[in-house]
Amino acid sequence: MSAYEWKRVGCPPHSRSWLLHAFVAMQVYQFQTRELLVEAVRGRPLLRRLCGWDSVAEIPSLSTFCRAFAQFALDQLPEKIHEAMVKTHCRQKLVGHISRDATAIAARERPAASVKSQPEQKVRFKRGRPRKGEQRPAAPIPKLQLQLERTCAENIADLPRLCDSGGKCNSKGHMEYWRGYKLHLDIADGDIPISAVLTSASTHDSQAAIPLMQLSAQRVRSLYQLMDAAYDAEDIRTYARRLDNVAIIEPKHRGNWVPLAPAQRQRIQQRSSAERVNSLLKDYFGGRTLRVRGAAKVMCHLMFGIIAITAMNLWNRLC
Repeated sequence: MSAYEWKRVGCPPHSRSWLLHAFVAMQVYQFQTRELLVEAVRGRPLLRRLCGWDSVAEIPSLSTFCRAFAQFALDQLPEKIHEAMVKTHCRQKLVGHISRDATAIAARERPAASVKSQPEQKVRFKRGRPRKGEQRPAAPIPKLQLQLERTCAENIADLPRLCDSGGKCNSKGHMEYWRGYKLHLDIADGDIPISAVLTSASTHDSQAAIPLMQLSAQRVRSLYQLMDAAYDAEDIRTYARRLDNVAIIEPKHRGNWVPLAPAQRQRIQQRSSAERVNSLLKDYFGGRTLRVRGAAKVMCHLMFGIIAITAMNLWNRLC
């Protein structure tokens, strides 16, 4: 928080540490808007002191809350706090299973306008082998293969983050459609979130698997990567082997598919921790009360809830 301290130029600003506490409390107490948060802080003495203010006169105005939130989102402060929490409490320990899943995040904003490119004239070639001297364009390289040779920062920067429409098959086998974003999470044993990535709603789950694996490998040491059938790709298994991990992925029912071995079937049951964290985030920590626009602010709002879930589950482990 040293970047937000007063530089002895101009009027001293309100303490950003107390505002940070208030935004975490907003998710814990399930306040849907900042107006309700400010009213609650003014009317509840215990909550006011938990945030750091001794009197009502010390509480800043609503506009100060909004400016501080925008600055936190721009600086990615909640992501840095969560990373520090994970490294402090989990880095020295060996994580048995990393459960990976994505969840829909509905947003109240218009989808980004798609850029219409001019249609290119496609040259049709005959089937079969090319003629002698015939030059055909090379097939595009799949994104998963490109991610294998990129760094974590490059892979995350390449993921789309604009608001759009997406669909996903739920646990009952029915398609669900929404407008907004998709949050990808890596969860360790004990329902502790390790890393998070926000993408557009139309992004397939498998496109964020390798960036998440790179993020989690920088923070903890793990043994197994548990994923559902959406991540069934050989490139994902290849990168897991590079990390000296074992990828256990639900196979897709296609062609001559091979079911999981009994031992793998027993291990993959631990993947329910990712679904529990997704439910916690949506039901109790602000996942369904999104009132901001833009990927940076949406991620900031969600990360305050992730911070609260991480602290709660770390405390449960200590007790």
